[in-house]
Amino acid sequence: MSKRNSQASKTAARERLRQERERQAKRSKIKRQVIVACSMVGVLAIAGGISYAVVQGNKPSYWESAKDDKLVKPANTTGTNGTTVTIGKSTAKKTLVMYEDPRCPICAQFEQTVGSTVDKDVEAGKFKIEYVGASFLDKGLGGEGSKNALSALGAALNVSPEAFLEYKTAMYSAKWHPEESDDKFKDDSYLIKIADTVDALKGNKTFQNAVKNGTYDKWALEMSAKFDDSGVTGTPTLKMDGKALTGSDGQNAPMTVAEFNTAIEAALKA
Repeated sequence: MSKRNSQASKTAARERLRQERERQAKRSKIKRQVIVACSMVGVLAIAGGISYAVVQGNKPSYWESAKDDKLVKPANTTGTNGTTVTIGKSTAKKTLVMYEDPRCPICAQFEQTVGSTVDKDVEAGKFKIEYVGASFLDKGLGGEGSKNALSALGAALNVSPEAFLEYKTAMYSAKWHPEESDDKFKDDSYLIKIADTVDALKGNKTFQNAVKNGTYDKWALEMSAKFDDSGVTGTPTLKMDGKALTGSDGQNAPMTVAEFNTAIEAALKA
């Protein structure tokens, strides 16, 4: 091998080595750029996630937002914001005001024991009833079943007063009323399932859509606010002429038919 060829080979080898180093350097630079870019994306993603979480955390809940909804009053209501629900014959001289929370187990007990007697007295024209719905158990236990059930009751009232009363009775029945800690009434499908036991509501698409769409959610909040402003602290509470009807203990609502009859007759004579 000539010296010239040997030198040329060395030069070529050095050139190949230089080119390979340049390629390695470029690859390393690109790799660093990719790592930096990915890191920036990761940081932005984390920041974005934090920002999203903060925004979501600061967003009002559904029921808080419902306060700003347009108020839709059910048919068969009167008074401020449609929160006066009075059922009975116009010839009845007195009105029994009933305060109930849909999730209340004592209300369920009252309805299962005394409810039919109340309905018969109303039908006979002895007195009218005014219903005031509450949702304080949602606050105390957490959940939204009381508010959601009130909204569904509004949808039933929009159909007819009779549908309202029958639906309320079904809600409080032993078959359908859940434990107060079980927020079953938050489920629209469960409320509709109960409604299917009421002739006027069974398969009633207008009623079902009102429940699913929350048509009377704002009204339910207004009704609940009426209860909160009433000064009543527990349910069930019964009042006539501003005075509470109580059972034999002199403190709580009458929880038997006999106690109710005694209390209502005294109130009607007063």
